[in-house]
Amino acid sequence: MKRNIPKWQKTSKLHYLMLGLITFLSIFPFYWMFIVSSNTDAEISKSPPSLVPGPRFLEVANKVLNAEGVYFSQALINTFIVGLAVAVAQVIFSAIAGFAFAKLHFKGRQFSILFVVATMMLPSQLGIVPLFIMANKLHLVNTLYALIVPALVTAFGVFWMRQIIDAQVPNEILEAATIDGASVPRVFWSVVLPSIRQSSFVLGLFAFLASWNDYLWPTIVLQSPERFTLQVALTQLKPLYGLDYSLQMGGAFLATAPLLILFIFVGRRLVSGVMDGAVKG
Repeated sequence: MKRNIPKWQKTSKLHYLMLGLITFLSIFPFYWMFIVSSNTDAEISKSPPSLVPGPRFLEVANKVLNAEGVYFSQALINTFIVGLAVAVAQVIFSAIAGFAFAKLHFKGRQFSILFVVATMMLPSQLGIVPLFIMANKLHLVNTLYALIVPALVTAFGVFWMRQIIDAQVPNEILEAATIDGASVPRVFWSVVLPSIRQSSFVLGLFAFLASWNDYLWPTIVLQSPERFTLQVALTQLKPLYGLDYSLQMGGAFLATAPLLILFIFVGRRLVSGVMDGAVKG
């Protein structure tokens, strides 16, 4: 029996053409980074430039990883440590705060959540100076803790978790757990967290990506090359004289490749988590 598909669900050649164009525009910058990093400057400077990868990528990658005074491999490890710590911390602390704002009743709850949301309107650059002063007084300057501690929880994470918990965790389940004798912390760990697992993963992934791509604050607070994160280390990939496009693009490609590999493995869970947050009930 032939299934009747609603008209709005049918796809046409134009839809596939648009999807193909968007996919091409999204992938081409990464492909171009690989082309530049695998060709000589002469090949890159030709008009029109070569669109075929060259044979030098492994050579350039080796130069990036062994560049004097850059410590690119250590920067990769530092970035991963900071990103993982920030992702786990934001999920836990944002979920706790979101649970309180969504399900617990206390004086000043509405004002508090409005205040949290209002802080999202302020540019983060406004807090750079006082944040550096606090980090200096706490002796965190030039340590990875200076990158982790300020990002333990964010207004976006709290608001995200508040909306997710309010939409996905019915009050009846919480009341049933309370009647069975569960305390508030037990309700949170045993009932709420398992119910928002997918959305928590999405928030953790967003936090990891934001930490991985952060440049301004690490540039200010990190001073030793051994402490640099990837975005800061990339700025050090330059020869003494002139420009080496293949070296800089090779570093950019190596810094981006882990994120591409991560998305390949978690892309389906990312979409599922976002869709869970978009549908109430």
